[in-house]
Amino acid sequence: MAGHRVRGARGTAIAAAAMAALTASQAPGAVPARASVPPRQAPAEQGPSVSGDTRYRTDLPLLRTRERKGEASVAGAALPASVFAAYRHAEAELARTAPGCRLRWQLPAAIGQVESGQARGGRVTADGTTVAPILGPRLDGGVFAVVRDTDGGAYDGDAAYDRAVGPMQFIPSTWARWGTDGNGDGRADPENVFDAALAAGRYLCAGGRDLSDPAELDRAILGYNHSEAYLRTVRAWYAYFLDGYRVVPDSSAKSSAHPGRRGRRPRRSPRRHRPPGRAPPPPRHRPHVPRRPPARPVRRAGPLRRRSPNSPRPARTSNCPATTCCPAAVR
Repeated sequence: MAGHRVRGARGTAIAAAAMAALTASQAPGAVPARASVPPRQAPAEQGPSVSGDTRYRTDLPLLRTRERKGEASVAGAALPASVFAAYRHAEAELARTAPGCRLRWQLPAAIGQVESGQARGGRVTADGTTVAPILGPRLDGGVFAVVRDTDGGAYDGDAAYDRAVGPMQFIPSTWARWGTDGNGDGRADPENVFDAALAAGRYLCAGGRDLSDPAELDRAILGYNHSEAYLRTVRAWYAYFLDGYRVVPDSSAKSSAHPGRRGRRPRRSPRRHRPPGRAPPPPRHRPHVPRRPPARPVRRAGPLRRRSPNSPRPARTSNCPATTCCPAAVR
């Protein structure tokens, strides 16, 4: 997948170099990102991570430069409307149920950017369910951990090994613990952005965490994925959304259930089968309508000049020679 890299020593070194280049290349007119590098690091949570430590997007946010009028241009990633609404709903719900957590919607937005690119750019239906399933790699060992099946393939379609599922990339075992109904349809679906965002907020606030504390914030992010490079990437996007954001319409209207057919012309309807022996219908002929000749322009006569009754009539003169015949009008 584009924009994804495998974790390890090499991935950590590349991400660290990218972050160093990002901070060193800021011009004097650039706006610095707040807390792009955590001041200190906290140990990760014990046990399996929320996402199973699968691959993630390593793209860093673009720099914001000052415009002439002093306004910052917001370049880079945007928030689709339904995904943005899901993050705001999770913030409001956690403010009611766990006010001491102080969760800001920019944190699940940063995780959603890194995990799925905001549900693949907002490819969701009207209720917030992804148009196509978002699945991580199979956790069958190799460069990833071994996580054998825990859901019978109910969420990830794999009855042998687990895979991370949905826009917030929960593995089935962690979804069984933190999954919740965020859109009020009576079911907890990891492929629904409202359900997944609220479940991520519940995990980030678990254990009485106060996310305004940098150490608690780092611990929550590392529990989502046990990677220092992951922590730096999420913190960079968190600072990015704190500085500004833009909301765009969902891309579900432009998407298709068959992305491989995008851009092709629709198939023509098949021709009707004519039984053998039946003659084709006669062609339809339009009746011939003769064209009318164009109307000649009508010249309007000028006003008549009346002669006075006492004025003499002008004499007719003829310029014709005597040996020729003149027209009758001038005789």
